Amino acid sequence: MFVAAAIVSALVGLAAIASALGKLTKNEKIVANLTGLGVPAASIPRIGLVELAGGVGLLAGLAVAPLGIAAGIGLVAYFIGAVIAHIRAKDKELAPAAILALLAAVAVVLRVATM
Repeated sequence: MFVAAAIVSALVGLAAIASALGKLTKNEKIVANLTGLGVPAASIPRIGLVELAGGVGLLAGLAVAPLGIAAGIGLVAYFIGAVIAHIRAKDKELAPAAILALLAAVAVVLRVATM
């Protein structure tokens, strides 16, 4: 079961880190997408830091279970917020955020099961 937790946690953690780096480096495409959803440009770096912390925490949580569980719960909330932002903006491109929310929840469940 730990192998499954490690695989899912690694995939979600790395995806969150990659997404966060796009926000922190102010990738034009990502900034345009977020501002199109109504996110103020000044908030994008803070959102990136939250996502980065979640991704790093999920990976570190493979060694320290409570950290991984907390980070995973945070990422579930983060990605649910992203889904809500897409719905509010009537944007149909919410599948990536929804899938990542689901995978983060799976990572939490698997990590709890391996404690």
